[in-house]
Formats: sequence, C-alpha cells, structure tokens
Amino acid sequence: MRMKYFDDAAGCLPDICFERPPDLGILLGSGWGESLRMDETLVNIRYADIPGLGASTVQGHSGEFYLYRLGGKLIAAWCGRRHYYEGTGWEPVVLPIEMLRRMGCTTLLLTNASGGINPALRPGDFVIIRDHINLVGLNPLIGPHIAEWGERFPDMSEVYNRHLAELLHASANRLELRVMDGVYAYTSGPCYETPAEIQAYKAQGADVVGMSTVPEAVFAASCGMRIAGISLVSNLAAGIARRALNHEEVIMAGAAARERMAEFVEDFIARV
Repeated sequence: MRMKYFDDAAGCLPDICFERPPDLGILLGSGWGESLRMDETLVNIRYADIPGLGASTVQGHSGEFYLYRLGGKLIAAWCGRRHYYEGTGWEPVVLPIEMLRRMGCTTLLLTNASGGINPALRPGDFVIIRDHINLVGLNPLIGPHIAEWGERFPDMSEVYNRHLAELLHASANRLELRVMDGVYAYTSGPCYETPAEIQAYKAQGADVVGMSTVPEAVFAASCGMRIAGISLVSNLAAGIARRALNHEEVIMAGAAARERMAEFVEDFIARV
C-alpha cells in the first residue's frame, strides 16, 4: 500500500521528470520559496495536483514543484514542505524525496527556518547543518522494509555530506554571509518549545531548533543521497529572546533575507 501511494504521485509527473537525473534536488522550507532563480522552467505543478501530497497548509510554503535549468544545471525543486504536525502521516513529508529518488537524483539541498539556541547566533544568520538530533523519537522508515529505500538499519554516522558543506561555506564566504556550522534539533511542533526545553536542547549540543528537515534527511540518507542543509535563523528560541514567539516573525525574517537566500542557493548550484 505504501508504494502504491508513491506510484500514484509519480504517475502525475510529466515524463520529462524521469528522462534525465536532476543535478540537484532542493526542498525549500519556510520563507525560502522565493529563493529560486531560473533560466528556463520545464515543469511547474501545484502540490494540490499531486495525489497524496496536497496543498501546503502552512504560511510561507507556496506548494509548487519546479523542474528547471539554471547555468546549464537541471534542478528539481519543491517549494514548501509538508510537516508531521499537519496530521497526515509520514508519506506526504517524504514524498518529495521519494520522487527525487525515482528521478535518479543523488544530491539534495534541504532548507528551513529555525530558532537560534547558540548565543553566537542572531536572526538573519545562516547555519550549515553538520548533524541533527531527532527529539521526536519517531522515524519515517518505521513500517515494512522497502528494499528500494536502502538497508533495514541504515547508518546515520554522516547524514550531511562534508564536501557539500564545504561548497556551502565557499558560497557563504564569497557572498560575505554570516554563517556557522551547527546541530539542528528536530521537534514535532506545532507549538514552540518552552524555555526549559530549549535549555535542555542546548545541553545536548543543539545550535538551532525547528519542526522539519530531519525526516527528509533520514529518508534521503537511507536512500544513499548526498545531503546538504541550510537553516536561516528567523528568531531566537524561547527564553533567549525574552518575548513570545510567533510564526509571523518567521515569515518576516524570510522576507528580509530573500535576496541573500536566492544568492546563496544560486551560488551553491553553480558549485555542485
């Protein structure tokens, strides 16, 4: 039944999506949807028209798939993601990654917006994800083993590819962006964390916290993809900012950083 779910989604994508493996797959999180620059658009499909995926229910996620060319590279980009907290299960969360796998894509860029825990961070900074902590304790690979997705017990020693991280640093340095390596802590959401929880995550080594990315990274790593991750610090986490948190702040941070995000993604694509 699980593969039938993904078969139906793949069946609605045009044949051109499967003719040549994309040079890069991109999954754009909160505020990142406007960061794509395209030379030529080959495919544009709304999530609402993809069976099993459905329209995004979260502000800041436009919910569109693009296959496009930029600088001679073929890119498959998912603008917006589905989250576990939306209550529709793991399948919509990892569906974009499964479609990329079926296209033959082997390199993936994941982006998100996060709350800053590390005191060196401030809103508008970028964090290149070097590792993550799954605080949810759940995993999208739970269920019957599907051989196409890799080993039953996949190794997670290096989820985020070091070479791709070096390329991200090179891009950030050229663009003079404030950036650091960091550990991303994944919570289920949809509520923000308490100050006590943030202090606990800090003690565990987390630099930023958010409600996404880790399920897709785990799934993609199991499938053998090379993964890079960028997080935009949209706000300081609970108890650090000393004020109430809200999603509007996340949207505003993304809008303020839109040009820098677009330059960052474009420069990275040129280096892949």
